[in-house]
Amino acid sequence: MTQVTKSTMIGELLQIDENIAPILLNIGMHCLGCPSSQMETIEEAAMVHGIEADALVKEINDFLAKDLAAN
Repeated sequence: MTQVTKSTMIGELLQIDENIAPILLNIGMHCLGCPSSQMETIEEAAMVHGIEADALVKEINDFLAKDLAAN
């Protein structure tokens, strides 16, 4: 199972599973298509948007686990 960390890049994250985009959009990360956002880590993006990085990583990993179980 794929798991992400705070150091996972946003661009890499979206390549792992493009269905993660709504999670990021819902917390205010509306710049997903911006080239500079693709090179940010989850931790950096969370900091810019006032989100707790560990909580975001947990939410994403929980989503990936559920998505894997569904397939």
